Parts: sequence; structure tokens; C-alpha cells
Amino acid sequence: MNFKVENNKNHILIRCNIEKLDAIVSPELKAIFLHHSNDGIKNFIVDLSKVIYCDSSGLSSLLVGNRILKEKEGLLIIFGLNPMVEKIINISQLDTVLNIYDNENNALKNIK
Repeated sequence: MNFKVENNKNHILIRCNIEKLDAIVSPELKAIFLHHSNDGIKNFIVDLSKVIYCDSSGLSSLLVGNRILKEKEGLLIIFGLNPMVEKIINISQLDTVLNIYDNENNALKNIK
């Protein structure tokens, strides 16, 4: 199982159980965003602490989730960035688009 989905009162927590967020697993993450947002969930927190590599497909899946939730007036938060993943997000200038926190507690504090 590449992702563990935890249903909470006002959000879904998605824990990535993979080291690579790439073209192989990105469709699964997009499907999770679509499925749960269609069920009325507006807030997602994504734990990337185990991810050490992210390619353009992985970034795309995060952007898709962000767009879906913005359309529903919700929020996508990510946390636990490995230095290499953080670097690719910064180089792509997605640090200005995505809601990024350093740990789970800080991420939880920012859920609506």
C-alpha cells in the first residue's frame, strides 16, 4: 500500500509510505484526492516524511490536489519535506503555491 488514508473529523491525513513520488504512484494519489473530495472532504494533509525523491508527476499530483481543494474552498497542506524534495519544490517555485509546514503538529494547527 503506497498511501495510508486516515479519516479525521475535519480533514483527511494521507501518509505516503513510499520513497519515490513519481509517475508510477502519482495517479494513485490523484485518485485519492478526487475520491475523497467528491465525498465532501475539503481539507487534506499529506505526510511526505518518507519521500526522498519527487519528479514532475509527483509535483503534478500535489498541484491537482491543491486545485481541487481550492475549487471547493478547502485546503491542501503538506509537511515532512526531505531536503531533496524541498529543493525541487523550491526550484519549481511551488513553495509559493503549496501550503508547507515542517511537522504534523504545525500542519494540524492550520486546518480550518
